[in-house]
Amino acid sequence: MSLRSVPLSYIARNLWVRRVTTVLTAGGMALVVYVFATVLMMSEGIRATLVATGQPDNVMVLRKGAGAEINSGIVREQAAVVDSLAQIATDGQGRKLVSHEPVVLNTLPKRDSGKPSNVTVRGTSDIGLALRPQVRIVQGRMFRAGTSEIVTGRAVAKGFAGAGLGETMRFAGRDWLVVGVFDASRSAFDSEVWGDSEQMVQAFRRSAFSSVVFRLADVDSFDAVKAQLESDPRLTLEAKREVAFYAEQSEALATFIRLLGLALSIIFSIGAVVGAMITMFAAVASRLGEIGTLRALGFRRSAVLSAFLGEALLLALVGGIMGLGGASLMQTVNISTVNFQTFSELAFQFRLTPAIAAQSLGFALIMGLVGGFIPAWRAARLKIVDCLRAA
Repeated sequence: MSLRSVPLSYIARNLWVRRVTTVLTAGGMALVVYVFATVLMMSEGIRATLVATGQPDNVMVLRKGAGAEINSGIVREQAAVVDSLAQIATDGQGRKLVSHEPVVLNTLPKRDSGKPSNVTVRGTSDIGLALRPQVRIVQGRMFRAGTSEIVTGRAVAKGFAGAGLGETMRFAGRDWLVVGVFDASRSAFDSEVWGDSEQMVQAFRRSAFSSVVFRLADVDSFDAVKAQLESDPRLTLEAKREVAFYAEQSEALATFIRLLGLALSIIFSIGAVVGAMITMFAAVASRLGEIGTLRALGFRRSAVLSAFLGEALLLALVGGIMGLGGASLMQTVNISTVNFQTFSELAFQFRLTPAIAAQSLGFALIMGLVGGFIPAWRAARLKIVDCLRAA
């Protein structure tokens, strides 16, 4: 009577017997999975940071065709038309929750190296702060309107010279006193400097705002507001939900990182696959007697094939878990990069999700399948007589 499958315990025991080779081969796969998972975590971290910047009931108005705030311009007359919209929510004092905001890139020296890097400087107000409930002052206080006071995001305060509480930053021909540091809940605002809107317009010699941000009284009225703004002949503006705007900001950079990381992972995986293939060929060569015995006991060729293929997949799974475990430690690391849309520095954290974990382990298993199939197929094709004679 023919037997259909080899026990899993037999497969695992063979890997344990060759534990040195197993660890070395699994280590090679682990390094590839580490790179693969880390790149995906970086991409997801950037996306999550920018998406978290937006609020579902906030609307951003920019010049039509502008891909980012730094490329946009809204003159005061146009901003006044936006202010007149009936769908804008009000606060407890009856003030409309709308903020006119100039946004400028400014080059500032890094705290540790002194090297220059671009930082986003935003003009806003107390209403602008109210529009971003995820932002809270954690040190000092909010700046006073009409003064050269500023508040800095947590990442800026930590990474740039003169950006800490009580320090002075110089840009746009002025000295600006840092009176507060804010935490933006790991959103893109953590990488910004905020000051009074009118003071920023004057200091940077701007004649227009970059964007107008407002909160909808009814979140479902967005389509009507968008149609009203974009059909007004006095305006050349477009409206976007704030969440959608920041999601678009992450798309180019996240896609580039994913494609680059995938290309590197595929190149590195070739070496891991070859290593797995060599390991499995060596296993076949050293166990000809076992293979002959299994066949003589009635195990089919398919059972031998599945046994050796199972070893390769189990080896890959061990490597995948090792690599994913190493990549998960990257979640404790804070890092910054340049946002392709704004050319400013963006601080973010690596982010591991269940989907990334599943993709990484799947990638490891694919490497194991590719590397183990040919040796397993060869083992299954061996004749009983040849195996027993060689043993």
